[in-house]
Amino acid sequence: MSKTTLLDAAKDAAENAYAPYSKFKVGAALETDNGEIITGCNVENVSFGLSNCAERTAIYRAIAEGIAPSSIKHIAIYTPTDEMHSPCGACRQVIAEFCSKDTVFISSNKTSQKTWSVGELLPDSFSF
Repeated sequence: MSKTTLLDAAKDAAENAYAPYSKFKVGAALETDNGEIITGCNVENVSFGLSNCAERTAIYRAIAEGIAPSSIKHIAIYTPTDEMHSPCGACRQVIAEFCSKDTVFISSNKTSQKTWSVGELLPDSFSF
């Protein structure tokens, strides 16, 4: 699958984001090793601690649909902003839990994109 296809899915998912408070919409798309795309978007709540980020929404949705965590090979996020954004700390930890350190993470905005491995995003993730 092309990087463009995955980023387009993340961009489409951002349109579904529920962000009435921050107005900061984020879409995420992950690709499994069999080529399936699972999407997610951020969902805010007036009690901000109850909000959920797009990356975690996509990963939790994949798990709920029976996708094996070890089969996630790419994750992309899209923000319709001028600035480039990387995942928050909570999302980095969840990504590290469900993806290998070699999983590719792509961030895209209106004008550019940046790529990291999960190991680069969270080199010393917490684990038991």
